Amino acid sequence: MSSEDKEAQEDELLALASIYDEDEFKRAESAQGGETRICLELPQNFKIFVSGNSTESVQNNGFEYTVCFLPPLVLNFELPPDYPSTSPPVFTLSGKWLSQAQLSALCKHLDNVWEENRGCVVLFAWMQFLKEETLSYLNISSPYELKMCHQGNGQSRTPLVPLDAEKDCGGAAGSAAAEGDIVDERAVQDVESLSSLIREILDFDQAQRRKCFNSKMYLCNICFCEKLGSDCMYFTECSHVYCKACLKDYFEIQIRDGQVHCLNCPEPKCSSVATPGQKLIDLRNEYLEADEATKRFLEQRYGKRVIQKALEEMESKEWLEKNSKSCPCCGTHIEKLDGCNKMTCTGCMQYFCWLCMGSLSRVNPYRHFNDPSSPCFNRLFQAMHIDGEFWDVEEED
Repeated sequence: MSSEDKEAQEDELLALASIYDEDEFKRAESAQGGETRICLELPQNFKIFVSGNSTESVQNNGFEYTVCFLPPLVLNFELPPDYPSTSPPVFTLSGKWLSQAQLSALCKHLDNVWEENRGCVVLFAWMQFLKEETLSYLNISSPYELKMCHQGNGQSRTPLVPLDAEKDCGGAAGSAAAEGDIVDERAVQDVESLSSLIREILDFDQAQRRKCFNSKMYLCNICFCEKLGSDCMYFTECSHVYCKACLKDYFEIQIRDGQVHCLNCPEPKCSSVATPGQKLIDLRNEYLEADEATKRFLEQRYGKRVIQKALEEMESKEWLEKNSKSCPCCGTHIEKLDGCNKMTCTGCMQYFCWLCMGSLSRVNPYRHFNDPSSPCFNRLFQAMHIDGEFWDVEEED
């Protein structure tokens, strides 16, 4: 590695670390590379809807959802010794809600950006393009339709390009879709089923909305003070916001007045109701050890639904201990419902393989499944029964 290349790489990685927070950019510890997670800027009232085959379709139920956020595109990269003077970064691009054809089109454009800027660092330009121009480049607009299309190699499960995109665009999305089976090996669509795709989109959108709420200032309509969202609460049904201190005092008054089961929103004439929090573990243990008379008293005091919730949480915890696995790095319990076998720990964000429980490289976590010498070669989407037996998803007739 020349001194000029080494200096350029270090400057670029340091610059990215200063521009983006840890949720967006992480530098690899053992290599000149890292990972970027790019959340796209969506237009207001961006809608997704779902259609599919008879077994997974929710279109008949009128499924349509407005999202503010979609799961990020993940760019894993490694900088070769002769970058940027000669060679481009080695990378993979993965996403949950774009097809391999669409991801392949993006990979091709990243290659073009490198060719236009050969000899210069390009990671920031790549990230800006993915963040700001992905939707327009692929001709994606609202409402955006998601479909699942199983391919025969067992290595990927990809949603189809929306039909209107295929018809309307003569650009990247249209050409990539038209080629169909010609996909870039660097493009990875790491979600297995339609149901898991929907769940991941909705869960991510909800989590990001909460994160945004916590970081903004709100006027409490009780004390009329502006407070940070993390010090406030909002009612889901009506979206009225109050600071936690005022709500605590308000709810205590309602409880003293006997309105334990109907904690209303303080806004006049608003019918939204809050669910009072309980120490469910203590309540559950007290209920299980009680005699019949005491159980009836607890049900009258807290409500049967609260008691039932406590019991269900206990059962869920016991099931989790039996059927989950622990992160090889921090030990956090991880439950796998479906999806691919490249897992991300919710505790330390480490990548690991669900099949062999080995830690995966942050630079290229999919190499583990693409290397013929790996015990998990070509098993990215291989499923496993709880008792440890492996099986492959069979193709539909």
